Amino acid sequence: MNKLPPITKNLLIINVLCWMGTMALAKYGIDLHKLFGLHFFLAPSFKIWQLVTYIFLHDGFQHIFFNMFAVWMFGRVMEMEWGSKRFLLFYLICGIGAGLTQELCQYVHYLLVYSNYQVVAIGNGLTIPMTQYLDQILTVGASGAVYGILLGYGMTYPNNQLFIIPIPFPIKAKWLVIGYIVLELGLGLRNSAADNVAHFAHLGGMLAGFLVLLYWKHKDRKDNHIKFTW
Repeated sequence: MNKLPPITKNLLIINVLCWMGTMALAKYGIDLHKLFGLHFFLAPSFKIWQLVTYIFLHDGFQHIFFNMFAVWMFGRVMEMEWGSKRFLLFYLICGIGAGLTQELCQYVHYLLVYSNYQVVAIGNGLTIPMTQYLDQILTVGASGAVYGILLGYGMTYPNNQLFIIPIPFPIKAKWLVIGYIVLELGLGLRNSAADNVAHFAHLGGMLAGFLVLLYWKHKDRKDNHIKFTW
């Protein structure tokens, strides 16, 4: 456990390099978030490959720090449990699943609020065309993949005791996972636009991971490659 397995190590390196590159190129007027972040699918700037590239971009130090800390903490364990190929596949599927969930939530919000609008008010009596407004809707971050990893850890090692700040006592992994699900669901159902966090995308990453784990369990039940003791 002292040596990081290859996919976990490379994910940490790639994400940090992308974060540093984003800051460096911004000084020259190049916005990697606009190019590779996940746009709403009705926006002019949406590209299908953004469902993958957005996973490797982050908005600020705190965002990347906590995501990469979770990858280091739980990802290395799951990579050693599943193997590098399965871990990478799982990571990407969870991230893509989170992105698709975010797109669905944005579409529902669009239908309920903006579908009949041609322009959108932005304050001070100013308006912008709907297409320009939609182009400003952007999602970045590995959180969906991270939440999937957390779910995988909780389902594989449900009774492992974890010390999580600021909880002053150890908590079993399964209760931590359940707690995060309840928290994200509550924050998502509340009007969460103000906190700028894609709560339902986190749940989407977990759901994608759960479906993958069910498939693996069914596929590998004879050789017991995946074990759940939930």
